[in-house]
Amino acid sequence: MEFFEINSNSDLKNKLETNKRSFLLLYKSGSQASECAVENLKKLKINNDSIEFFAADVTKVRDIHENYNISTVPALLEFEGYQVKNTTKGCHDTLFFQSLLDDAVYKAKAQKEGKTIKTVIAYTSQTCTWCNTLKSYLKQHGIRYREVDISKNQKAAEDLVKRSGQRGVPQTEINGKIVVGFDKLQLNRLLEIKE
Repeated sequence: MEFFEINSNSDLKNKLETNKRSFLLLYKSGSQASECAVENLKKLKINNDSIEFFAADVTKVRDIHENYNISTVPALLEFEGYQVKNTTKGCHDTLFFQSLLDDAVYKAKAQKEGKTIKTVIAYTSQTCTWCNTLKSYLKQHGIRYREVDISKNQKAAEDLVKRSGQRGVPQTEINGKIVVGFDKLQLNRLLEIKE
């Protein structure tokens, strides 16, 4: 991955004008944590050309971090237009940074297709074959989800029974609405999947 160096806050604003979603790494040259973040971010694989990466060395550019209340670096800021949507501080491994990027790509794609971004939680257990069917279906359609294994999380299991009245899995929560079982019609309607 390649960074475009930013020289000032006005330079950043000009770049943000032409991008719907972008990232800015604020770093300090010579700092071990900053060098770690730069190296791990350079290893990322980008499969979407609508997302750009910018970088600014705070030893050279002094008018950016103050505008976004950043007091420590490295800090990775995710922008949607001019708005900061997420700030990640410190050095993280490449997998963590890749998941941030994948999430941004997912959101950009959904936005481009005119879809609303859904919060999806798949409640599963290790012995449930329909749970595997559900997870495969979500992956097949590019739906990002968080998995909660209720066989390992008793509190989540109790909360799920209170909300849905059902113990069985899979259950899928989509923006707060529960779908019990692998109900393809209901899933397609709530997730805006057209088959």
